[in-house]
Amino acid sequence: MSLPLAPDLDRLAQLLERLDAQHSLPTLTDDVVDLFAVEAGETTMVLLIDDPKRAPEVWDVAVVLPEVLSTLRSPPITAVADLPASRLLAARYEICRFPSLLFRRGTDFVGVIEGMRDWDSFAPAIERMAAAPVQRAPGIGIPVRADASGHCGGSPA
Repeated sequence: MSLPLAPDLDRLAQLLERLDAQHSLPTLTDDVVDLFAVEAGETTMVLLIDDPKRAPEVWDVAVVLPEVLSTLRSPPITAVADLPASRLLAARYEICRFPSLLFRRGTDFVGVIEGMRDWDSFAPAIERMAAAPVQRAPGIGIPVRADASGHCGGSPA
């Protein structure tokens, strides 16, 4: 018997289903996030999310993102990572702020856009990042985990 989800997580699950059904933005689990990037064969963008109680901007980006993508001449192949996949990718690439848009070419790191943006700057930021060259991924290969306070790596400075 499974326990019911907390109201915000239940609403988040419904939002993810709607993004897939209405906007063809599939939800990725941690076992397929790398496969998605490799099979795409070009630049991918994955929306990384967190519990909306800790990161309320998740709602805003999830609602605005399909609209922004519809304005782009050549939008990147886009998906949404579920909570476990988002945490996996955030640890791998030292991403501390949610929501974030992770850009990769295959499994090579391109860059990240963290948080919500003004409407006028969101589309150009996505286009710039999608065209950016591959770069060295942050960190030295040791995952950094965000604690419940939202700070990476433990206690705040």
